[in-house]
Amino acid sequence: MCIERFNSEGYVDRTAQFALAKVEAEERKNAWPVVYVCSAYRGNERVNVLRARNYCRFVVSKKRVPIAPHLLFPQFVTEATERGLAMKMDCLLLRRCDEVWAFGEITEGMSMEIEMAADEGKRVRYFTRDLKEVTRV
Repeated sequence: MCIERFNSEGYVDRTAQFALAKVEAEERKNAWPVVYVCSAYRGNERVNVLRARNYCRFVVSKKRVPIAPHLLFPQFVTEATERGLAMKMDCLLLRRCDEVWAFGEITEGMSMEIEMAADEGKRVRYFTRDLKEVTRV
């Protein structure tokens, strides 16, 4: 949002500042949290991608913005030869998310992401493949 903070004479326009602060506060209040979607990729990649899409749709239905790196990165990163690069980018994205939602059976890669989320103080929620929230044992 771009509201001029100065009036035509060059003085600070407090009215515009207060209005802008109110608009920005309202935008923050209505903002959807960003959720890192943590789910399996290795194994049956085709099936796991379909599941990840379903998980993302579920996240949207809960008024949150999903980030699922394994739906994006395979388009330009080769899993077999560039797994380290993919994991590094995963970690960078995870740090920018508000929450982490883990879906399905926890894999080795998912465990690393969950551990990192905990280290970052992120809220981690767990769901079955059928989208039922569960408590991790």
